[in-house]
Amino acid sequence: MKKKRKKKKKNHFLNMILTFWGVFTGVMILGILAFLLYRKAGEEKEAEGGIGKTEEAISNAIVEVVPKQEENPPQEQYVEEPPPEEPKGKYDDILSDSAYMRENNIYAKETAKEKEITIAFGGDILFDPYYSVMARLLQRENGIHDSISEDLMDEMINADIMMINNEFPYSSRGTPTEGKQFTFRAKPEYASILEEMGVDIVSLANNHAYDYGEDAFLDTLDTLAEMEMPYVGAGRNLEEAASPVYFIAGDIKIAIVSATQIERLDNPDTKGATDETPGVFRCLDPAKLLEVVQEAKENSDFVIVYIHWGTENTAEIDWIQRDQAPKIADAGADLIIGDHPHCLQPIEYVNGIPVVYSLGNFWFNSKELDTCLMKAVIDENGLQSLQFVPALQKGCTTTMLHDEEKERVLAYMRSISPGVDIDEDGFVTER
Repeated sequence: MKKKRKKKKKNHFLNMILTFWGVFTGVMILGILAFLLYRKAGEEKEAEGGIGKTEEAISNAIVEVVPKQEENPPQEQYVEEPPPEEPKGKYDDILSDSAYMRENNIYAKETAKEKEITIAFGGDILFDPYYSVMARLLQRENGIHDSISEDLMDEMINADIMMINNEFPYSSRGTPTEGKQFTFRAKPEYASILEEMGVDIVSLANNHAYDYGEDAFLDTLDTLAEMEMPYVGAGRNLEEAASPVYFIAGDIKIAIVSATQIERLDNPDTKGATDETPGVFRCLDPAKLLEVVQEAKENSDFVIVYIHWGTENTAEIDWIQRDQAPKIADAGADLIIGDHPHCLQPIEYVNGIPVVYSLGNFWFNSKELDTCLMKAVIDENGLQSLQFVPALQKGCTTTMLHDEEKERVLAYMRSISPGVDIDEDGFVTER
């Protein structure tokens, strides 16, 4: 035990010596460094003329090495960047002015695809309960949905714009035109069927809109206006009857003009509108129609003329159709769709413009007749595709055709339309 204590004391003494030596050595080194710095400062004093400048030089040297810190450095400000502006459509100003749109028959439509519009066209329909198709519909559990096949109805509803020929008035008033073989009239409440069919616009430019006289004709205009269903080709005066309906969809503005040549008489049963009296927009003399088409072309991107013309129950194109088609095309029409003959007629290109001479009946009577839905796809560059969708009217039902029956109707259309190509899916192109 004593040896351990002596060893501990010896070690303690040695540590004290070493510590003293370390402190002494450190002081000596600091003293030498201080002397050297003082000597250097003295030399700079002699060279520059005073201690003040030496101190200034030392201070500046320090500043160069360590930049002076600002007492209150500016805080970095966070500036929120404004969101990028949405690209402005060329018709945004019009779409924001509802009063202007109402005054000028302009309607806004949503499209399934951006900057692309699909428009479907059907021929004649009839809602008169004293004729077979409507009488049968009223007996069916699901009404119009049991009268048009589901796949064909889907095509109509899914089109961005669907148009048909409304070949009758909606009214409970009036008397049938004396001496006319067929006169039609539907109850105003039946107009709701149009909405079930996906219809977006109807043509009244035909030879049955005036079947029950002026009162029933005006009731028709009121009925459609109340349900906000656009109509074209008829009005309370010539200005209204001749006015196009415009749709703005996908930043594209489409004009639809409708007129009728039928009946081809100086004093027809179906009264033509005048400056002061109601009626349809007649175009047996096409001068006014061509003027309207020219104006529509100036005010829109694409012009459709839906025209009631031709000879009933024949596929032959008559001389007035031949005469007017190129005039309408040259006036500015981009697509011409015809009806009235109650059967299909040829498709051809006239001066570069597609003309569908007759859509035939769509859902009009009990006869077994080939018919169709025509589909046009339009974008900012014009008509992108035109498709003939075969269908069959039979037993007061209109059905979309497939397989052999579809090919049968397409083959028939090829046979009467020698100037165009129609592929297996019904797409039409100029040959």
